[in-house]
Amino acid sequence: MRDFLTAYHTDIGNTKKTNQDSLLVQCMETEQGEVLFAAICDGMGGMEKGELASATVVLALSDWFSKTFAAKRLAWEDKEIQQQWQELLEKVNTKLIQYGGEKHIQLGTTVTAILIYPSGKYLFLHIGDTRIYQLNNQIVQLTEDHTYIAREVKKGNMTAAQAAADSRRNVLLQCIGVNNYFEPQAATGTLERNDGLLLCSDGFRHVVAEAELLEALQPDKLCTEKDMKEELMRLVELNKQRQETDNISAIYIKKQ
Repeated sequence: MRDFLTAYHTDIGNTKKTNQDSLLVQCMETEQGEVLFAAICDGMGGMEKGELASATVVLALSDWFSKTFAAKRLAWEDKEIQQQWQELLEKVNTKLIQYGGEKHIQLGTTVTAILIYPSGKYLFLHIGDTRIYQLNNQIVQLTEDHTYIAREVKKGNMTAAQAAADSRRNVLLQCIGVNNYFEPQAATGTLERNDGLLLCSDGFRHVVAEAELLEALQPDKLCTEKDMKEELMRLVELNKQRQETDNISAIYIKKQ
């Protein structure tokens, strides 16, 4: 029996000329069961070559999983993996900054990646405003938005309602490809049986409330990958109907 069900969907949206989101879903069989690795990178919408930046990070992460992680599989310690991710992103960051300098352009991307073991234990790394939610009978945001408005809300300088209407909601404080320094959020947790996990770019949740996401993606209701895919597609169309202007992407994972 498979340990996880997975589905994903991405859409260019209503106004963009290119889809700057890049997605990754990979699975590896081990003696204990499946290991799942997933990521979403959202290329910077206001910058040139955002799709190149996001794809570069996803390709680097995919290469790490299929080669470095595969070499020892379940023998890695969490701290070792976090250090490898940090070093990988530092190399990609330097590469993108150098490329931008040579081409006289600026390009950047968010990155949110999660590694899930057969037991349901997970480890994630996050930079930017792509989010991870854990869903069961409630929805919990696991990641912190690295944005100006999130920082102001945390400081008490802005209410959540003010933040939702603020024109600076897309101003990132951290991303890959722009500045030499970044400090990712890294954390661990556990998916219990029938828990869901949602990775989504900011375009997927700007105009759809968390309560709506929970209602649509309630893990108990979604028993097949077809069900999961259809709900993601429906939510993407709902975003477009509500005039979301960004690219829209999501990955949904359910622990069996």
